[in-house]
Amino acid sequence: MPCLGTPSGPDARRPAVPQQGVRLLEVGEAAVGACVPAYFHPAQAAEAWQRLVAVPPRMVVLDAGEEREPAYAPFVGRLLQAGTEVLARVDTDFGVRPAADVRAELRRVRAWYGVRGVFLDQVASGPERLEYYREIVDGIRGTIVLNPGVYPDPGYAALADVLVTFEGPLAAYRAIREPAWARTLARGRFCHLIHGVHERSWAGTLRKAARLAGAVHLSDGPGWAVLPAYYGRRIVAG
Repeated sequence: MPCLGTPSGPDARRPAVPQQGVRLLEVGEAAVGACVPAYFHPAQAAEAWQRLVAVPPRMVVLDAGEEREPAYAPFVGRLLQAGTEVLARVDTDFGVRPAADVRAELRRVRAWYGVRGVFLDQVASGPERLEYYREIVDGIRGTIVLNPGVYPDPGYAALADVLVTFEGPLAAYRAIREPAWARTLARGRFCHLIHGVHERSWAGTLRKAARLAGAVHLSDGPGWAVLPAYYGRRIVAG
């Protein structure tokens, strides 16, 4: 399998992932795709999964758990057929979890559901853990998303197709500032996950996201346990 090597800065980055999937916002030439953390079980939330399949997003993050769940298989299969990048969520515990355990979990989830991409969660952000993440992503095929939830050391940009550079509540998102190194990269290299966003704030929040990221997810609740009510609607802001 090909190796990512050990690039050390944003200029030696992986290529951007093309934008695709549902467009939630249109501002002039800008469009923001959807990255949905689908942290709800199809046995309890079949209607939500049906809505995802009806309007396939750019990316879906699958929180598969410790055992194979047959209820996921038909939904994942239909999303893959529609061109959605289905990503296996694997927790890295901010660089503390053994890399071998992370890779073993990824192989297991891929075998269960046929997904190729990976969403490495709870990723460290400092330069001292870069080598740990290089070891994990080395040779991985498919889309690689790293989620430090903040703008990390720029070296992380060389390890991923997409960086989640914000995960948190709307109040914190209003204060976000883009570092200089991030401005040199395409918007499609970044994803923002924002919760606690009520309907009156959808357009304004997405307008800001369109300037900073190529994929976004807004939750109208406190996290990612349900699919938000707006999902599937096109939100247009001037």
